[in-house]
Amino acid sequence: MDAGKIILLNGVSSSGKSSLAKELAYQLESYFHLSIDDFDLVIEKMEDRNTEKLIPIPTEVFFHEAVRMFSDKGVHLVVDQILHDEETISHLLSVLKGYPVLFVGVHCPVEEIDRREKNRRDRTIGQGRAQLAFVHRQNETYDIEVNTGEIPLKAAAEKIINRLESGEALNGWQAFGRQRAGGLL
Repeated sequence: MDAGKIILLNGVSSSGKSSLAKELAYQLESYFHLSIDDFDLVIEKMEDRNTEKLIPIPTEVFFHEAVRMFSDKGVHLVVDQILHDEETISHLLSVLKGYPVLFVGVHCPVEEIDRREKNRRDRTIGQGRAQLAFVHRQNETYDIEVNTGEIPLKAAAEKIINRLESGEALNGWQAFGRQRAGGLL
């Protein structure tokens, strides 16, 4: 069985990753959306935060393993995650080494991120702005980049789908992994 393809969306909070992932899953019938935010809810339900009965492993570890598990079973995924620190990047690179990943950088002007945070009311104000200090600053080698503040979600999704279906090799994720392993940062 061939591994399921993974469209990996990386961007800060409120950059449009989840909305874009949903649009991609809608347009690509054989793809399913898997979000770190949704997965975090599963972990939260397992824990008892009032008594501090917490799972002592970062949620991302389980999330990354789930992404690999789905791909191993031939399931195609649209994954939205924030590669927000060294530990998260290193773990995901090790888990998805050699997997068919279309690595997508999702950008958005900071003013639009701020506006979305205020309108959504479910995010800490300034979270996306703060994440910009790390996200997209690690010499990421994206296969494609989109700016959800400049083009509509449908157009951004179509741009990603065109890249996916172009037949071009999915080199960004593997190149990013090689670059980091070689200490080129």
